[in-house]
Amino acid sequence: MSSRTLTGLRTANRAALGGGPPSRGLSSVAGRHVQQSADFSSSSKSQDRLGRRAKEKLLDREFFLSLLNSASTKREAKSYLARLKAQHQEKPQFKPIAKQAEVPEVSVPASSGVNSRSFYGASRSVYDSPVFRHDSTPTPPPQDLSERLHLALVKITTPQLLDDPTINGVAKTLSQLNRLGMACCVVVDPGAAGNTNELRRIAAEQADRISTAVDAQPDSKSAHVDSVLSVSSVNPVTPKVLSRKALLGPLRDGQIVVVAPIAYTEDVPRAVTVSANDAVLALTKELAGLATVPDPDEDPLLTAQRITSLQKEVSLDRVILLDPLGGIPAFSGPQTSHVFINMEQEYDDIENELLRVWQSAASAKSNLPAEGLPSIADSNPFSKFADSEVVPVPPSQKPYSADLMLDTGVVEGHLDNLRLSQATLAMLPSASSGIITSPLEVASSAQSPESASPDVSAVGTRRQRNPLIHNLLTDKPLLSSSLPLSRRAAMNGKRDSVVAQGSHTTFVKRGMPLTIIPNPWVSAWTAQNRPRLGLDDPSIDLPRLVHLIEDSFNRKLDVQDYLDRVNGRLAGLIIAGEYEGGAILTWELPPGVEDDGSEASQARMVPYLDKFAVLKRSQGAGGVADIVFNAMVRSCFPDGVCWRSRKDNPVNKWYFERSQGTWKLADTNWTMFWTTPGLTEDAQKFRDYEAVCRSIQPSWADDTGVVD
Repeated sequence: MSSRTLTGLRTANRAALGGGPPSRGLSSVAGRHVQQSADFSSSSKSQDRLGRRAKEKLLDREFFLSLLNSASTKREAKSYLARLKAQHQEKPQFKPIAKQAEVPEVSVPASSGVNSRSFYGASRSVYDSPVFRHDSTPTPPPQDLSERLHLALVKITTPQLLDDPTINGVAKTLSQLNRLGMACCVVVDPGAAGNTNELRRIAAEQADRISTAVDAQPDSKSAHVDSVLSVSSVNPVTPKVLSRKALLGPLRDGQIVVVAPIAYTEDVPRAVTVSANDAVLALTKELAGLATVPDPDEDPLLTAQRITSLQKEVSLDRVILLDPLGGIPAFSGPQTSHVFINMEQEYDDIENELLRVWQSAASAKSNLPAEGLPSIADSNPFSKFADSEVVPVPPSQKPYSADLMLDTGVVEGHLDNLRLSQATLAMLPSASSGIITSPLEVASSAQSPESASPDVSAVGTRRQRNPLIHNLLTDKPLLSSSLPLSRRAAMNGKRDSVVAQGSHTTFVKRGMPLTIIPNPWVSAWTAQNRPRLGLDDPSIDLPRLVHLIEDSFNRKLDVQDYLDRVNGRLAGLIIAGEYEGGAILTWELPPGVEDDGSEASQARMVPYLDKFAVLKRSQGAGGVADIVFNAMVRSCFPDGVCWRSRKDNPVNKWYFERSQGTWKLADTNWTMFWTTPGLTEDAQKFRDYEAVCRSIQPSWADDTGVVD
């Protein structure tokens, strides 16, 4: 009961006795009434508090369940929590950290909404997820990111075609990302169908719809900003950000900003519709600190300092494209979709592949020759494609998927997503990444177990992981790109057909170049045309290669002994980036078989992976190991390769998932792995593989007594 009510009761009591002191009887009755009212009010408030706490616990439970299902390993979860803690420290203090056997438990402030004790209680399957790592490495110290705004730029394509549960699921995921320290700026893409006025109306309505869905989430607020973009009369097509402050202000306040692709003219304020892709590019350019126009009269040093200051304000970590089409499909090779794209290495090939599919589909529909059709690349400013580069698809290649060939618009949509990802990541640091997935996949993984539809076949399986939260925690795709198709189903927790098991999410990085010596596309790697190549060849940076091996294995290499053993039998070398990862492959003969150049001896040669190394700082992130492994099994040795590893090597889990089979070599500390199909059916070849893995002598300089 309020104090005003209590005062009124006391006044009425005094008035009944002529203003004198209240009688004991009336005072007792009033006191009991007041006490009962106060007790009732206290009980009601207590019930309200208990209800709020129960609701908060339920929301926290949903939040942490989503996190636990999206995390891969305990180490990655701890590493992310360390970064999250750093973001919430206004004045980080640097103290010397004592060396410990294990990574210390991270204490996260209550304001972050993360309970580290609950977070670490993940399922065993989360902890046991294999990561390529030769040796245990400490979690890197958190960086000073307290003042920098970490941001995800999200584009939602044709939200008017999505139902309310899907929009709510997407809004729930955006709210979770925001709670995890990743601010979100959403761009609405109404599509290209319709006139200008209709598209502007749809864009504004859908922006309000998404804002309403975000506001409906607990502790979540949105800001529909409609005056961020502008266009000039000189260039009315390309928009730019009108006010950086108007954009960053709500984001720093913890709000999710929703932007419609509507710009205003500079001379006379008039609303015009712009392309959503152009809006994303303009926002990326501004947030990357590249939109500043240098003043010719300004000191270049001051200009550079000003640009650097802008770049330190914001870190655009993710470019997320939510399109009903999902990830980028694959038409060559065994996979049905691209799980991970290394832009530096694969962009041109994937773009040309999609263009050939479009040409074939359009030709089949119109019954015209493919070379007589206009190229869709002519109208796209991001494409460097020339019509002369489009060649007919050889009949020997894998046939295109029939369902994608039915509609050229589907292929155009995938091309737009690929090109937009490449254009945005080209303006961002190499640490930034992109995600292309469908709103339905994000929304379905955001559903709570209670709201999900019951499915008897799904009993006992893990809840579907949210691709956006998983990527935020791990900076990796949901599924490793080097996993064989036969194992993707089990890793993805689905029981569908092989075609449906392909991931609908594509993880994109600006990536790193891949160097393969010799080039397998010029001359295939076979025992008959072995290259006369040694590791001391001028084309190979031997000191950096030695550092890569020693850093990855945490052991010193006897360089001369290793060169003496490998030179003369080298099959080739794979190098990722600036020697961030690599593989050394050789042709080996079983003991007792001489290399006399005959066909018989060449037929007995075994393709062998001698060294597979990744720098410690790149192990478990960035996809370096996947890039090297894919190059080895798809380009260099598509017919199979074998290797060995210590039985207690932590990386064996990673090897096991990517091999066709394993065999523990008796009386040794080795396990043999291979990717050769049908190896166990060929007894002679299997004995040769085993003999090679038994006979090779290590070349380590440190004699530590470890068998390897």
